[in-house]
Amino acid sequence: MRPKNKRTPSVVVIGSGFSGIAAAVRLKKAGYDITVLESAGGIGGTWWHNVYPSAEVDTPSVLYSYSYMPWNWSRTHVRQDELRQYIAAVADRFGVTPHIRFGVRVERVVWDENRQNHRIIVDGQDLLRADYVVSAVGLLSDPLLPDWPGLDEFRGPIFHTAKWENHDLAGKRIAVTGSGSTATQVVPALAEIAAEVVMYQREPGWVVPKVDREFTEEERAALDHPNAQRLVRLLMLLQRDKSLRGGKVWRAGTPEQVGAEAVARAHIATSLAGRPDLIEAVTPTFRYGGKRIIISDTYYPALLRDNVTLVPRAVARLTPTGVVDIDGVERPVDAVVLSTGFNVKFLSTLDVVGRCGIELHDAWGGDPTALLGIMVPGFPNFFMMYGPNTNGGAIVSNAEIQADYLVAAIKHAERRGASSIEVRRAPAALFDSFVQQRMRGTAFEYQNNYYKGSSGRITTQWPDGLLLYGLLAKLLRAPVWKLEFRAGRSQLPGVPDDAVQPSMKGV
Repeated sequence: MRPKNKRTPSVVVIGSGFSGIAAAVRLKKAGYDITVLESAGGIGGTWWHNVYPSAEVDTPSVLYSYSYMPWNWSRTHVRQDELRQYIAAVADRFGVTPHIRFGVRVERVVWDENRQNHRIIVDGQDLLRADYVVSAVGLLSDPLLPDWPGLDEFRGPIFHTAKWENHDLAGKRIAVTGSGSTATQVVPALAEIAAEVVMYQREPGWVVPKVDREFTEEERAALDHPNAQRLVRLLMLLQRDKSLRGGKVWRAGTPEQVGAEAVARAHIATSLAGRPDLIEAVTPTFRYGGKRIIISDTYYPALLRDNVTLVPRAVARLTPTGVVDIDGVERPVDAVVLSTGFNVKFLSTLDVVGRCGIELHDAWGGDPTALLGIMVPGFPNFFMMYGPNTNGGAIVSNAEIQADYLVAAIKHAERRGASSIEVRRAPAALFDSFVQQRMRGTAFEYQNNYYKGSSGRITTQWPDGLLLYGLLAKLLRAPVWKLEFRAGRSQLPGVPDDAVQPSMKGV
């Protein structure tokens, strides 16, 4: 219990997507003074911004939800609006919504050594201060726009899928540039209304069946019981963890990797039977797992439609009325949908300044790393959700683990009366070495993908399952944390950090 003379620490969470709300719920439950700053006009993060036709989750709905709030989902893999409703309901139920300030785009977070707290800067001005800051800005949230010649000359609508515009596209000729997860959802939807859809594919990806459908009334009734849904969720998590454990599915030649690629090849052969031209065009030449796996039942059938054309070449430029591929062939179109992905850079919309005025991106030098993807040496009282080397698993379950971890760190600092907490350099480096070692020999290494930092090391992916990540998050706590006791904000008398962890002295 907090002493009467100890004020409640303030925590700012940046972002109100699944990770931000996970952090806010846990922090509020712990009794902290929270403020959530969100640049958009509503809750949801990815599921607020991405409103393109047929936007839906790749992960089964039961897994893409918090363990503490089951939901009566309508589908095996639900769509954008239902996910947005769910996350808003979570924020309401746990009292987070009143703490959210919308339309606030944080530019910088600056550690003030004298006052032992953070300055939160918006529009070049200090908006507020916070004892602790949690970044939940996401990884795939900053749209990447191409620099093709002629972009400004094209006369029709042209927009990114993450910034969807409500143009009347019925009966139009539409170019979709890109062939990743988003494009494979957009093309089948647009094919239902367009006169023609031309899809430009720079490189194909491995596609596996989604097997998505509406739940029956009986299934919804059964899943409406919280304990039943929790059991289903647990079993699904265990099954997924078994398939990912040790990263075997990503390692060439393992039974798991061979089996997964066989499923993908069978999906191609079955879906595109009788079209050897399409089979050749959509079959990757790289190992299964070398790039993000696409999960879809509707993409390949859409390519068989008379009004859909797959161009297995990249875009070279635009003209006022069409798109020119790298072979110089121009095709006339009325609208261009950019499914060109995202600026895959951690904290791409945010600058974070730590001790000695060092900016986090400079400290990383193009190769982001963080203990559990959460804490970085030299950046006190700062935490990340969905940070480096945490992608690829059960994202929402990971978010719950990360939220528990950062709350445990804050509690540890507050109980000791410390003014700041950060991770020690040696344990952080050891953890990174461990992760990179487990990454060796995976398909991630052998392909040009967004998983790599500037030096080629894998910076986005987690190489194993949820159980190992959760176990490490339990073990890597007090011994790896470094506390400081300095004048600044109100604090309790505390025991020097070296007395708490003498074995880590000097680290």
